[in-house]
Amino acid sequence: MIFLWAFLVGGVICVIGQLLMDVGKLTPAHTMSTLVVSGAILSGFGLYEPLIDFAGAGVTVPITSFGNSLVQGALMEANRVGLIGIITGIFEVTSAGISAAIIFGFLASLCFKPKG
Repeated sequence: MIFLWAFLVGGVICVIGQLLMDVGKLTPAHTMSTLVVSGAILSGFGLYEPLIDFAGAGVTVPITSFGNSLVQGALMEANRVGLIGIITGIFEVTSAGISAAIIFGFLASLCFKPKG
């Protein structure tokens, strides 16, 4: 049953993103930013963790999970070291994902010729 809920909830997140682009006429960058901020807001209100418990990978794979990670990292470090932890916690938790995106983006640019 967890697979079904993961598929349905993850699919709803993707449908929301597609509707933002098709109906709302947002660019992919604006849509991605909106989804990240939405995940951060849900996390800030304590609603993202129960959603993870319910749908598993359906909510940890989409971009909304990045917003959740930002907030959780900031809160965790803020509790541990204070105000400076808000900044350091964001980078501590998300640095692996950001680094991977930069490295794989660079490698893809070496393998493929961009259209221009």
